[in-house]
Amino acid sequence: MTNPKSILVYIKSKASTLGQGLAYTVFLMYYAWKNPETPAWAKRIIMGAVAYLLAPIDAIPDLTPFIGFTDDLSILSISLMSIAYYVNDEVKINAKKAMSKYFSKIDVKSITDIDDKL
Repeated sequence: MTNPKSILVYIKSKASTLGQGLAYTVFLMYYAWKNPETPAWAKRIIMGAVAYLLAPIDAIPDLTPFIGFTDDLSILSISLMSIAYYVNDEVKINAKKAMSKYFSKIDVKSITDIDDKL
Protein backbone atom coordinates (compact mmCIF):
# COMPACT_ATOMS: atom_id res chain seq x y z
CA MET A 1 0.00 0.00 0.00
CA THR A 2 1.04 3.58 -0.40
CA ASN A 3 3.13 4.78 2.52
CA PRO A 4 0.60 4.92 5.40
CA LYS A 5 2.05 8.21 6.61
CA SER A 6 1.40 9.80 3.20
CA ILE A 7 -2.27 8.84 3.49
CA LEU A 8 -2.50 10.46 6.91
CA VAL A 9 -0.65 13.57 5.71
CA TYR A 10 -3.02 13.81 2.75
CA ILE A 11 -6.10 13.51 4.98
CA LYS A 12 -4.75 16.16 7.33
CA SER A 13 -3.94 18.57 4.50
CA LYS A 14 -7.35 18.11 2.86
CA ALA A 15 -9.43 17.69 6.04
CA SER A 16 -11.62 20.73 5.55
CA THR A 17 -12.16 20.02 1.85
CA LEU A 18 -12.67 16.26 2.03
CA GLY A 19 -15.40 16.32 4.61
CA GLN A 20 -15.59 14.06 7.58
CA GLY A 21 -17.56 11.30 5.85
CA LEU A 22 -14.86 10.81 3.24
CA ALA A 23 -12.09 11.06 5.82
CA TYR A 24 -13.79 8.53 8.11
CA THR A 25 -14.23 6.16 5.17
CA VAL A 26 -10.51 6.38 4.40
CA PHE A 27 -9.61 5.76 8.05
CA LEU A 28 -11.92 2.71 8.15
CA MET A 29 -10.26 1.32 5.07
CA TYR A 30 -6.78 2.11 6.36
CA TYR A 31 -7.35 0.27 9.66
CA ALA A 32 -9.12 -2.62 7.90
CA TRP A 33 -6.03 -2.90 5.67
CA LYS A 34 -3.77 -3.02 8.75
CA ASN A 35 -5.88 -5.77 10.32
CA PRO A 36 -4.11 -9.13 9.83
CA GLU A 37 -7.50 -10.86 9.50
CA THR A 38 -8.35 -8.93 6.34
CA PRO A 39 -7.70 -11.20 3.33
CA ALA A 40 -5.44 -10.25 0.44
CA TRP A 41 -8.34 -9.70 -2.00
CA ALA A 42 -9.91 -7.13 0.36
CA LYS A 43 -6.56 -5.41 0.86
CA ARG A 44 -6.21 -5.08 -2.92
CA ILE A 45 -9.61 -3.37 -3.09
CA ILE A 46 -8.52 -0.98 -0.33
CA MET A 47 -5.22 -0.23 -2.08
CA GLY A 48 -6.98 0.52 -5.35
CA ALA A 49 -9.54 2.83 -3.75
CA VAL A 50 -6.95 4.76 -1.73
CA ALA A 51 -4.63 4.97 -4.74
CA TYR A 52 -7.50 6.50 -6.72
CA LEU A 53 -8.02 9.08 -3.97
CA LEU A 54 -4.33 9.96 -3.91
CA ALA A 55 -3.89 9.94 -7.71
CA PRO A 56 -3.24 13.38 -9.20
CA ILE A 57 -5.46 12.53 -12.19
CA ASP A 58 -9.03 11.35 -11.81
CA ALA A 59 -12.43 11.63 -13.47
CA ILE A 60 -13.46 14.88 -11.78
CA PRO A 61 -10.58 17.18 -10.75
CA ASP A 62 -10.25 17.57 -6.98
CA LEU A 63 -9.53 21.27 -7.42
CA THR A 64 -13.26 21.97 -7.49
CA PRO A 65 -14.39 22.05 -3.85
CA PHE A 66 -16.90 19.36 -2.90
CA ILE A 67 -17.81 18.41 -6.50
CA GLY A 68 -14.25 17.33 -7.20
CA PHE A 69 -14.41 14.65 -4.52
CA THR A 70 -17.71 13.06 -5.57
CA ASP A 71 -16.01 10.46 -7.75
CA ASP A 72 -13.54 9.71 -4.96
CA LEU A 73 -16.39 9.28 -2.49
CA SER A 74 -18.19 6.94 -4.88
CA ILE A 75 -15.14 4.74 -5.36
CA LEU A 76 -14.39 4.68 -1.62
CA SER A 77 -18.02 3.94 -0.69
CA ILE A 78 -18.32 1.03 -3.10
CA SER A 79 -14.96 -0.31 -1.94
CA LEU A 80 -15.92 0.02 1.73
CA MET A 81 -19.17 -1.88 1.14
CA SER A 82 -17.16 -4.61 -0.60
CA ILE A 83 -14.96 -5.14 2.44
CA ALA A 84 -17.54 -4.25 5.14
CA TYR A 85 -17.26 -7.70 6.73
CA TYR A 86 -13.69 -6.85 7.76
CA VAL A 87 -14.59 -3.51 9.35
CA ASN A 88 -14.93 -4.77 12.91
CA ASP A 89 -15.31 -2.83 16.17
CA GLU A 90 -11.54 -2.44 16.58
CA VAL A 91 -11.26 -0.91 13.10
CA LYS A 92 -14.10 1.51 13.90
CA ILE A 93 -12.54 2.51 17.23
CA ASN A 94 -9.17 3.19 15.59
CA ALA A 95 -10.82 5.21 12.81
CA LYS A 96 -12.72 7.31 15.35
CA LYS A 97 -9.53 7.95 17.31
CA ALA A 98 -7.88 9.12 14.09
CA MET A 99 -10.82 11.41 13.39
CA SER A 100 -10.40 12.98 16.85
CA LYS A 101 -6.75 13.57 16.10
CA TYR A 102 -7.31 15.29 12.75
CA PHE A 103 -10.60 17.12 13.34
CA SER A 104 -11.21 19.51 16.22
CA LYS A 105 -14.99 19.05 16.04
CA ILE A 106 -16.43 15.70 14.98
CA ASP A 107 -19.61 15.50 12.91
CA VAL A 108 -21.14 12.53 14.74
CA LYS A 109 -23.99 12.22 12.24
CA SER A 110 -21.68 11.65 9.27
CA ILE A 111 -19.81 8.94 11.18
CA THR A 112 -23.01 7.31 12.42
CA ASP A 113 -24.47 7.32 8.89
CA ILE A 114 -21.45 5.40 7.61
CA ASP A 115 -21.43 2.97 10.56
CA ASP A 116 -25.15 2.28 10.05
CA LYS A 117 -24.52 1.23 6.46
CA LEU A 118 -21.85 -1.29 7.41
